[in-house]
Amino acid sequence: MGEFDVVGVGLNATDTLLLVPHFPAYAGKAPFEEEIVSPGGQVASAMVACARLGLRVKYIGSIGDDERGRIQIESLRGTGINLDHVQLRRNCPNQSAYIVVDRSTGERTVLWRRAACLRIDPAEITPEQIACARLLHIDGHDTPAMARAAEIARQHGIPVSVDVDSVYHGFEHVLPNVDYLVSSSEFPSAWTGEQDPFVALETLQKEYGMKVAAMTLGAHGALARADGRFVYSPAFVVNCIDTTGAGDVFHGAFCYAVLQGMPIREALEFSNAMGALNCTALGARGGIRGVEDVRTLMERAERRRHPEFAARSAANC
Repeated sequence: MGEFDVVGVGLNATDTLLLVPHFPAYAGKAPFEEEIVSPGGQVASAMVACARLGLRVKYIGSIGDDERGRIQIESLRGTGINLDHVQLRRNCPNQSAYIVVDRSTGERTVLWRRAACLRIDPAEITPEQIACARLLHIDGHDTPAMARAAEIARQHGIPVSVDVDSVYHGFEHVLPNVDYLVSSSEFPSAWTGEQDPFVALETLQKEYGMKVAAMTLGAHGALARADGRFVYSPAFVVNCIDTTGAGDVFHGAFCYAVLQGMPIREALEFSNAMGALNCTALGARGGIRGVEDVRTLMERAERRRHPEFAARSAANC
């Protein structure tokens, strides 16, 4: 049994949220109502969600030594996450994002920057950092380092979960060692060239042999292929304040679900519910809740179904 339930390797970011009544038209001009600085980032936020669910968590990443970096590291120190292999990069700005949140819908538009000095080198990923885990969670940035981490995990029989939103050069070296692919809705088609998401997921799974090939669908939930069939999980309807970080929290919940041995349908529902709850507060980690709150939402909330995904997944059962 590993020393940690989950080891996460990948991004963190410090966000500046700009709240506007409505998103302005192209080339328009509009006042913002509020400015909020909050910590976020794909893997870092997923690990915070895992810790909130009671898992033993380790985060590996790089953080700049500016004010945004200080905000990020302080936020992580309060979570109980092991930070022994977080690297503080001298004279380097932390990854930052400016996020415009449309208060009428809760939807956000993200502008981000990550300096080259934050890049994680594969030589910095050692077997000892990874072999202590029951599950490894990574993202698509710094692809050679992610490939190295996933390879080490595979060598030690540790399952690998990946959160990928775009096509990254060299990602073909990561995918053969992935067990749980949960991507953005755009990635499967962009990677395979298959515009039909069902065909794209099946193509990915057959080519790389992962146990689960899935995609998140935002306000419509999530779709996965596992055990030769498709499973569609509708989204939960909540009072959406801010969608920032919903996908990252979904991934943290999915890691928890895998470690709990949940069947794929329950895993997707649990992850959808936790992601939805995060949308009820401002910031990438503003609405992270514990197991009891997630289960309550699963029992009581209205669902938002995508008719085509629901019908096609039901037809293949």
